[in-house]
Amino acid sequence: MSGLVDQLVEKQDPALPLLQSWVREAVRPVELLPATRSQAEVVLLALGVSTRSLLGAVAYETGGLLVDGGWLRLLGAGHARLPRDLAGWNGIDSSPPEPRLPGALLVGDDAVGGFFAVNGGRFKGPLGHVHYLAPDTLAWESLERGYSELVHWALTGDVEGFYENARWGGWREDLGTLSGEQGFSVYPPLWAPLPDGSVRSRKPVSVEELWQLHTAPPKGNG
Repeated sequence: MSGLVDQLVEKQDPALPLLQSWVREAVRPVELLPATRSQAEVVLLALGVSTRSLLGAVAYETGGLLVDGGWLRLLGAGHARLPRDLAGWNGIDSSPPEPRLPGALLVGDDAVGGFFAVNGGRFKGPLGHVHYLAPDTLAWESLERGYSELVHWALTGDVEGFYENARWGGWREDLGTLSGEQGFSVYPPLWAPLPDGSVRSRKPVSVEELWQLHTAPPKGNG
């Protein structure tokens, strides 16, 4: 395995220093979780990408990133606080592979059940662009940016504006009750009108449950 890994580990121009510089420049809290080398090798081989790319660097050099207290999770090689990894969560570490989202690679998610996926032919539009499964529409929407741009935006961009209609008073305190394997199930759902005088309730559920809830029935262009 080590020989194959060596072919993917960039020695001259790795992307890790760029990622580290973005973490230092972040305008919100970011935790870059450490990776376990053996698991990182499995994930990198399953993806088949070089660590010269930012995706390869995140997959091999990190256990994932927790952004804004864990509101945003960018998947890597897995960690105790973010057990899902890029290979296992996508179902590409098995033989034969059983892709969770054929034609796309799930690379991150958020605390209200939104999912980020890199287009590999599943969606209309350029390959490599990130699409977002929005919990307020249950449709895949192109963000018109690639993976590197997604990471940079998560650390330094207008995340607050993006989630303006999904956050609530006290969301940060509530977030402290979640693990990296959980998100909030919202009722009435964000895609449903809110009756006059009512409020939305939220309860912690597994990310797997949110995935099943938000991908059935399928909507949008996926």
